Amino acid sequence: MRRRIGAKSDETIRKQAGQDMVILLQDWKRRLRRLKIYRFCLCAVLAVSCTALACTLYYRIDSNIPSVLNVRADKEQSFFLGVPAQAQIVSVSETGTSNIPAGAVHIDLSKPVTMKAPGESSYRMSVRLFGFLPIKQVDIQVIEDQELIPVGAPVGIYVKTNGVLVVGTGEFRGMNGVSYSPGRYVLRSGDYIRKVNGEDVTEKEDFIRRVRESGGKQLALTLERDGEITEVSVDPVQDANGEYKIGVWIRDNAQGVGTMTYIDPEGNFGALGHGINDIDTSTLMHMQDGTLYSTDIVNIRKGSDGDPGEMTGMIVYSPENVLGDITSNSSRGIFGICNENAAELADQEPIPIGLKQEIQKGPAQILCTVEDRTEYYDVEITEIHLDHDNVNRGIELKVTDPNLLEVTGGIVQGMSGSPIIQNGKLIGAVTHVLVQDSTRGYGIFIENMLEH
Repeated sequence: MRRRIGAKSDETIRKQAGQDMVILLQDWKRRLRRLKIYRFCLCAVLAVSCTALACTLYYRIDSNIPSVLNVRADKEQSFFLGVPAQAQIVSVSETGTSNIPAGAVHIDLSKPVTMKAPGESSYRMSVRLFGFLPIKQVDIQVIEDQELIPVGAPVGIYVKTNGVLVVGTGEFRGMNGVSYSPGRYVLRSGDYIRKVNGEDVTEKEDFIRRVRESGGKQLALTLERDGEITEVSVDPVQDANGEYKIGVWIRDNAQGVGTMTYIDPEGNFGALGHGINDIDTSTLMHMQDGTLYSTDIVNIRKGSDGDPGEMTGMIVYSPENVLGDITSNSSRGIFGICNENAAELADQEPIPIGLKQEIQKGPAQILCTVEDRTEYYDVEITEIHLDHDNVNRGIELKVTDPNLLEVTGGIVQGMSGSPIIQNGKLIGAVTHVLVQDSTRGYGIFIENMLEH
């Protein structure tokens, strides 16, 4: 009886030992699988981190190499990009050939580069990261040196659109009490209506009159949409008052206040440093013509964190207040021709322009008009983006002048176009303010303004 009990105990022990072994083996397999997962996750995180680091490094290097590099004709000048890249330079002629043998001009962009180029010539620089990885083609343009008169005075702006701008579409109630929106699926925000039934239309009132007098007959509209001319048709419907409508909001002009940046020796001006965009569609307005007026600043709303502030000007639209004609509205600013009245604004001495590769981080000044006085105020250039994807944000700056901070809180709306001067050269113009910090903002390179 004891042996039988003992035998069962031995068998139980063996079974228990086997079960324990199975449990240990399963636990070991689970640990092994968990370890493999940990290794996979670690490798994935490492791969993602390395990829992100490589992309960030590539982007930073790429943004520090300008796509276009302007150099002064017949003058020896130096620039320093400070990137781990090698480059070869070839000249570019009208036939597309180069008189510089391939590989003859080899430069190291991690060191200062000095060059001198004759006028009326252009070059192309092929850049390779670490000497073997192609990264960018840089066009080197040789330009004549020039001087501009920095202005910094406020100006009133009136722009007439080229056609009637469609701001949006809406509904109205018809004579039968039903809501209609004939233009909803025909017209889009940002469309410019150029013609109605083949006849040019330039003013909002003229367009509204033609719709009202349509008698409900279908209207053929010629539009400019995304840079292309297209034809559409729309059927006007009578509203509750019996007037024919198509249910669109339209605009034919824009007004505002900005700052004149410069006047050149030929009497041409540049202002704003950015284009005039429609406030509702945020698109660059297609301009038919425009006029520049003198203006007086009547109020300054001080900027603060979250509120950029604003300068309010009073514009009197009379012939004696006209300063010139606006001939171009581009993403780089507004440009045109001054008249004799604008000569009063040009009370500064002409100064040379500063190219973007000559700009340095550190002290600079802006010229702007605050409290009826045009003065220089101290700023600090904090970042320089030689190839920013936004042409209006090549320069980052911070207002440091205590007097300007006291009056405006930094950069406010209406100061766009204020000239930026460093080391006696006009290097750019103020374009934007950071909403979250009114002491900081952006500027455009002056050479970009001159490319309009």
